[in-house]
Amino acid sequence: MERLFHIATDEEIKRGETTDVYFVRTKEILKAKGYDKVNVIAEITVSSLPEKWPWAVFTGLDEALRLLEGLPIDVYSVPEGTIVRAKDYYGVKIPLVIIEGPYYEFCIYETPLLGFLCQASGVATRAARIRKIVGKDKLLLAFGIRRMHPALAPMLDRAAYIGGFDGVSSLIGAKTIGKKPMGTMPHALIIVMRDQVKAWKAFDEVMPPEVPRIMLVDTFYDEKIEAVMAAEALKDRIYGVRLDTPSSRKGNFADIIREVRWELDIRGHKNVKIIVSGGVNEHNVKELADAGADGFGIGTYVSNAPVVDLAMDIVAVEGKPVAKRGKFSGRKVVWRCPNDLEYVVTPWNAEPPKCPKCGSKMENILVKYIERGKIIRKLPSVDKIRRYVLEQLSKVSEL
Repeated sequence: MERLFHIATDEEIKRGETTDVYFVRTKEILKAKGYDKVNVIAEITVSSLPEKWPWAVFTGLDEALRLLEGLPIDVYSVPEGTIVRAKDYYGVKIPLVIIEGPYYEFCIYETPLLGFLCQASGVATRAARIRKIVGKDKLLLAFGIRRMHPALAPMLDRAAYIGGFDGVSSLIGAKTIGKKPMGTMPHALIIVMRDQVKAWKAFDEVMPPEVPRIMLVDTFYDEKIEAVMAAEALKDRIYGVRLDTPSSRKGNFADIIREVRWELDIRGHKNVKIIVSGGVNEHNVKELADAGADGFGIGTYVSNAPVVDLAMDIVAVEGKPVAKRGKFSGRKVVWRCPNDLEYVVTPWNAEPPKCPKCGSKMENILVKYIERGKIIRKLPSVDKIRRYVLEQLSKVSEL
């Protein structure tokens, strides 16, 4: 098959062709030596969280379950969108996914399984961290697909939305989450028309009324001058202005935002929103928000998020606890406090613990999703997962 693009098809992923070769060799050996029926319990845990993150947003479960669907195995997992930690209160690694069945049947899927979970979780976590920093009222748009492989656009935008962003710019990403794409205009439109006012008015005349009139105001002149020009050109039809100031002209970007806000307000344009894009990250977004930015278009910082380093390990063979060094053997239960989201991991037959922080009753957070190869639980909508993330964000204080 000749490929137009360097991407694996759904069928190739499902057949295990994106795995590492040593898993294929392992499967051949197990079959040849009669170990293909040996049942194991395997866990997926966090090896480490990047950049000293205290938590991550577990994402990508929907793809992981579709990958494993049809295999003669059972799968338990924390729900998608769960805020997880690397270890519990006592320092035990937390199983996020548990697979039970013949290792022969699922060994070749370890590589794509981890790939689905690691990258999506990293993107969702970066998005959630920014949402936590700016609060619930600021508009957050995902602009990051242009610097990533286009085949990943649906996953990247979905993960950003789950993490708390309000919208995405790509057509296919918006389709994936069941929303309309959100965006403004490129500098190229203004440059081709060689007149920013003409371009703004053309946008207003051609675009349907449901598209917000957000005018790009940093192409030829100073931001505050163009912002006022845009507000006066579109009058009450304008929704906002977007500042995409290049790094060579930023200076003190927060002060630029303050100037734009002042000049708009003093001329009676207090309802005009200020949307900021270009170089926005979790280290500067609070300062820019405090300076008067009403929303942000954030690109590479989220789409190129570091992955959450997950690993899969066998912890029991034919019902007997066994694991490699550095891992905790045996079947486990993952308990979480509904109040402070603290975790405790216990052997499967232990009594339910009380939260070591607040003394509350803890809940078993593992859910059975696959039974003998069949997905037995309806997966939640992306909006429900996003609401779940935002609810948990209100309970965490660390960043």
